[in-house]
Amino acid sequence: MSQGEKEILVSAQGPVGVLTLNRPKALNALNRPLMEQLVWGLEAFEADPAIRCVVVAGSQKAFAAGADIRELSSLKDGAEARSSLDAQLARWDRVAHCSKPTVAAVSGYALGGGLELALACDMIVASETAVFGQPEILIGVIPGAGGTQRLTRAVGKAMAMEMLLTARKLGAREALDLGLVNRVVPTESFLEEALRFAKEAADAAPLAVKAAREAVLQALESGLDAGIAQERTLFYGLFSTLDQKEGMKAFVEKRKPSFQGK
Repeated sequence: MSQGEKEILVSAQGPVGVLTLNRPKALNALNRPLMEQLVWGLEAFEADPAIRCVVVAGSQKAFAAGADIRELSSLKDGAEARSSLDAQLARWDRVAHCSKPTVAAVSGYALGGGLELALACDMIVASETAVFGQPEILIGVIPGAGGTQRLTRAVGKAMAMEMLLTARKLGAREALDLGLVNRVVPTESFLEEALRFAKEAADAAPLAVKAAREAVLQALESGLDAGIAQERTLFYGLFSTLDQKEGMKAFVEKRKPSFQGK
C-alpha cells in the first residue's frame, strides 16, 4: 500500500480484516486514492489465508457521503467521462467480486457512491443514525457504480424508482424493513456488531461459506453485468448534458441548480 496519505486504515481482528474509510473532513467522499487503497487492502486480505471475512467501515458520522463531485465536475462530455472513470468505477465491481464474504458497517450517511459501495458488500450492519440514498438525479446524472441494479434487487422496483427519481432517502429502520440491511444497532456499537457478525461467517466452514455465497450471488446477479454495462453507458452519456454541468457546478458553489432538460 502507498506510503502517502492513508485514506484507508487497514487492521485485523482475528479472522476478520477491517478496511476503514478515512477522509473524515470530506465525509469519506470516495475519491480515486481512497478507492485505490480500498482495493489494495481488499486484495491483501484476499491473499491472506488467516482472513476469512472482510468488514468495510466508515465513521459514526458517515460511511461515505458519495463520490468526490469535484473530481467529476470538470469532465466535459460522455467520452471523457468514460475514459476518465472506467478504472475508478471498476473498483466498486472489484469489491463486489471479492473472493471472501464482506460486511459493510454503516453509520450516518451512505449516499450515492457510498450506498453503492455498501450494496457491493454481501451484508450491511447499520447504526440507528444511518441514512441511505441515491441522490445523483439532483446533480444531473444517475448512479454509475451499480446503484440502479443492486438497489433494485435489494428494495424492489417501486422503492428503487422512488429513491432514484426523487432522491428519496431511507432511515435505518425503513432500510431494515425493506431488506436493504441485515440489522440495526445503536450507533455506539455499530462497528462492534459488524465485527461480531463477520466473525460468525469467518468461524463457519470455509468451503461451505464459499459455496453458499457463490450460489446466492449467482441467483442474484444473473444478468447484472449486462445491467451495469447499460447503466454505465447512460451514466457516461449524461456528462454530455448541460444539466450535468449545472448540477455539479451548483454543488461545488453550494447553491440550488437550475436544470433546463438539456
